[in-house]
Amino acid sequence: MTKAPLFTPVLIAGCAILLLNFALRASFGMFQLPIAEEFGWPRAEFSLAIAIQNLAWGIGQPLFGAVAERFGDRRAIVAGALLYSAGLFLTAHATTPAAMQLLEIVVGFGIAGTGFGVVLAVVGRAASPENRSLALGIATAAGSAGQVIGAPLAEILLQSFAWQGVFMIFSGLILCTLLALPFLRSPQLATRAELEESLGHVLKRAFTDPSYILIFLGFFSCGYQLAFITAHFPAFVTEMCGPIDPNGMLAAIGITTTSALGAASIAVIGLTNIVGTITAGILGKKHTKKYLLVGIYTARTAAAALFIMLPMTPTSVLLFSAVMGALWLATVPLTSGLVAHIYGLRYMGTLYGFVFLSHQIGGFLGVWLGGKTYDLTGNYTMVWWIGVGVGAFSALVHLPIREAPWAAKVA
Repeated sequence: MTKAPLFTPVLIAGCAILLLNFALRASFGMFQLPIAEEFGWPRAEFSLAIAIQNLAWGIGQPLFGAVAERFGDRRAIVAGALLYSAGLFLTAHATTPAAMQLLEIVVGFGIAGTGFGVVLAVVGRAASPENRSLALGIATAAGSAGQVIGAPLAEILLQSFAWQGVFMIFSGLILCTLLALPFLRSPQLATRAELEESLGHVLKRAFTDPSYILIFLGFFSCGYQLAFITAHFPAFVTEMCGPIDPNGMLAAIGITTTSALGAASIAVIGLTNIVGTITAGILGKKHTKKYLLVGIYTARTAAAALFIMLPMTPTSVLLFSAVMGALWLATVPLTSGLVAHIYGLRYMGTLYGFVFLSHQIGGFLGVWLGGKTYDLTGNYTMVWWIGVGVGAFSALVHLPIREAPWAAKVA
């Protein structure tokens, strides 16, 4: 019997969309200092804008998942790309904190329409059962590849353009995702029982299932840690890291300032995450997903605690970035695969979208608290330790999850 191919047009097109989506999304931390310096805003103002973006992204994810399942995946992605582009274009003209914060709602919804909730559902339906976990890992890794290029691209562009000009360039770039749409066709792989169930019935069933609630709660820390690091780590490194040796290896490859090191750290996270997410996809095919998630959250917690307790040097920054990157989005193929495994494929986009909302509530708090505590205390220590605590919480809440298809649990 011929094996189903892993790399299909749907997977390749989905990877292209996620790569571009996350390249732009991962660059926002690079605008923290330029915007604060131009307007003299407190750090909390831009942090709140990015926090609102994360929350809008989370609220938009189940909404776009439902739109995709009702009207079609490609229509949902078109709407998302247009909102993303419009939000970036308008943000370039914002001159007050309130205006920027309001416009980040538009950007957040745009990210949702071109992000994991919609695209992973398409990839999951198109993949064969034996390839699904790995296909989800590869698609997630494409987002990491975008992170590799996003922050350094923003750093390079900021050398030649004002931050407003870079936002305008990004506004045009996101529309390139529309070129992948002709290839984004996938069958509706679902059982007869799944096709006969209404979305409302499935949601009611999920939200009364303790396992779904635990998955929802467990994804919170992932969003908290990732959003905080994406938004604040470049500035954190710029201001707090020890000096870079002018005769050392970093200087030899062009990293001569802590600002450049901050951008490079985000790229390192993205680079090692490519390996981490694909590895998670492979392991999720053979091992219990909930235990893999417990291991990832435990390792994240340990890495974050060690990093904040030790002196910050260029070496420790890059080592932490490499370790955290390997664990960065490794949770995504496992969590989305867990949802698909337990609750089926028919409404995977919406069900994963609600789980992702928890991720983005965590993201909102991570970004906002980062800016707020910095303005109050002059450092990120407290918000960093909160991240350590919620990471340990997520490791624990995955343990009681019953990893079995819903039909088998009922039986």
